[in-house]
Amino acid sequence: MERKNGSSLTGFVLLAFSDRPQLELVLFVVLLIFYIFALLGNTTIIALSHLDPHLHTPMYFFLSNLSFLDLCYTTSIVPQLLVNLRGTDKSISFAGCVVQLFISLGLGGTECVLLGVMAFDRYVAVCRPLYYTVIMHPRLCALMASASWFIGFANSLLQTLLIFLLPICGRNKLDHFFCEVPAFLKLACIDTSMIQSEMFFLGVFILLIPVTSIMFSYCQIVRAILRIKSAAGQRKAFGTCGSHLTVVTLFYGTAIYAYLQPSNNYSQDQGKFIALFYTIVTPMVNPLIYTLRNKDVKGAMRKVLWKDYDSR
Repeated sequence: MERKNGSSLTGFVLLAFSDRPQLELVLFVVLLIFYIFALLGNTTIIALSHLDPHLHTPMYFFLSNLSFLDLCYTTSIVPQLLVNLRGTDKSISFAGCVVQLFISLGLGGTECVLLGVMAFDRYVAVCRPLYYTVIMHPRLCALMASASWFIGFANSLLQTLLIFLLPICGRNKLDHFFCEVPAFLKLACIDTSMIQSEMFFLGVFILLIPVTSIMFSYCQIVRAILRIKSAAGQRKAFGTCGSHLTVVTLFYGTAIYAYLQPSNNYSQDQGKFIALFYTIVTPMVNPLIYTLRNKDVKGAMRKVLWKDYDSR
């Protein structure tokens, strides 16, 4: 059976790293370890944010949202990749591909907006500390988090529809390890200039607008910190923002490289390794960045562990 645009209803073949069989076993072991650490690290952040009353603040509310998002994001991609790396069957069903593209785009877009919201939270904490609890009311925090999820998945719905309306004339081999936009554009059997322009506009909206708001927030934060006279006060203020800024740099750097460059400049091999970075490495590293540099999280972890030890 054939769809009107020529793609097979049975699905797609994910070529992934099949042209490098010697690399597949190494990648399987490394990615399995990274995935386990990502699950453990993000689950720990979520659990601590709920168990410790001292972490019931807007910053940790958004951080637990980010950790849940990273858990979902890696789980939507990595298990399929691990099966692909160790098995002979590299196929994914048509419905499975649609769902994977929709979920991964939705979660990626949500993270873009959520990181912008977290930058606003840091801006209020540093620049308007006396009004922090008034401005960052729990209802506003819930509204901003919900808006992040809504915008991310609305953008994903538009992009998924645009991609699957492309005629691909029976081509079903995706040169990637998951269903992603740049790989689908390579399958199209028509000129994709118009669709690329539309995708670029959506990419600018979901990537560059939050980046602009983050840059504005941090410009204001730096100005406020430089007005603090004590070196200890400056270090404390920078410490509250350093973790978030590191996560922003890691995530946006790879996402902008992957999604906002012309497809004729896009190297598929480079794209795969960049995608590995933002689908598995960044979600694994995020909890480490926030816990290693954060006394509150480390203190909460010690209290939970000691409480568990004392109860035995």
